[in-house]
Amino acid sequence: MMSKTIMVVDDSSSVRQMMSFTLENAGYEVVEAEDGRDALKKLGDSRINMIVTDLNMPNVNGFELIRSVRSKSKYKYIPIVVLTTEFHDAKKKESKDAGATGWITKPFKPDQLIGVIKKVIPN
Repeated sequence: MMSKTIMVVDDSSSVRQMMSFTLENAGYEVVEAEDGRDALKKLGDSRINMIVTDLNMPNVNGFELIRSVRSKSKYKYIPIVVLTTEFHDAKKKESKDAGATGWITKPFKPDQLIGVIKKVIPN
């Protein structure tokens, strides 16, 4: 079975490390990106099955990233889960409108993260 590849987008290296550690332990491959611009660059040349992104980032934020990804036919239906400290309904609605699949509030629990991933990309 090919393992699934998940892109983790967050401007905090400690958050990226923790997520990568959690995901790799669960058998996923991980591509890290430090903001939306980095993510879009890395998306071009890799086979990504899912994106987990922060909202508040420099250069290209989470909303802009989601909209850009959704505009590419290849990634129109890729699951995108927002991981953020923002839990206001307006932000939830904005990320959903942009095309986000789901939502995880920081700080995340590893089993919660894996649970959400298993829901959106079953093996």
